[in-house]
Amino acid sequence: MNDLSAIAKQLSEDLELDRPPVQVSYLNEAPVGVDHHPGGAPSVCTFFAEGTRRPFYAGLSDHEACEVGAFVLGIPPQGELGARLMGTVGMMQKVGYLAPGEEARIPRNASPPKFVAYGPLGSIAAPPTSVLIFARPRSAMFAMEAAHGPVPMNGRPMCAIVPTLNQGAPVAMSMGCIGSRVFTQMGDDRLVVGVRGDHLESFARRVREIREANAPVANEDTRRRNEAANPFRG
Repeated sequence: MNDLSAIAKQLSEDLELDRPPVQVSYLNEAPVGVDHHPGGAPSVCTFFAEGTRRPFYAGLSDHEACEVGAFVLGIPPQGELGARLMGTVGMMQKVGYLAPGEEARIPRNASPPKFVAYGPLGSIAAPPTSVLIFARPRSAMFAMEAAHGPVPMNGRPMCAIVPTLNQGAPVAMSMGCIGSRVFTQMGDDRLVVGVRGDHLESFARRVREIREANAPVANEDTRRRNEAANPFRG
């Protein structure tokens, strides 16, 4: 936990975050010493936002108020949950939000975890399955450069960034979706960077290196800009 807290502090500094990175941990048993979420969350991404403030855990049934998020988590769309999911997908297709068949291409877990713990990185005594970062585009630029390879870019739904990481991507990004921006009150100047838990340490180290490497490049480009002849400059 101390190591994770140190990584959280470093990432907050290097990526200029105003919310701490969020730890998402898939668990087979309820964590000891962590509060159970009382329920009532209207979406799975609400858990992400609440996880920037305090640690807690939720069982599978606690995620089912959000039929799309439950589907992404890997909960089988059966019974009442399945009926709500079909109704929501139908409405989204009717208004032109989803194209027919688009829902089948949404990343989702093959099977759900028994419990999910959320909280500021380092606040839970369990390794993170993934870490989510609410970042400005400039900070996302550093994260993408630090990834050292292709970075999947997810759109709707925002919660699909977690199975994208679980399926092998070391780093992924999400532009979010209209629901996530409503439920999490994520600013228009934010997007989500996701890091797979087993890649976190090397990612944080690379972010520091990239941040430091950007400084002399920025200085040189500033010099060139200032010295360039500009007919529009007064």
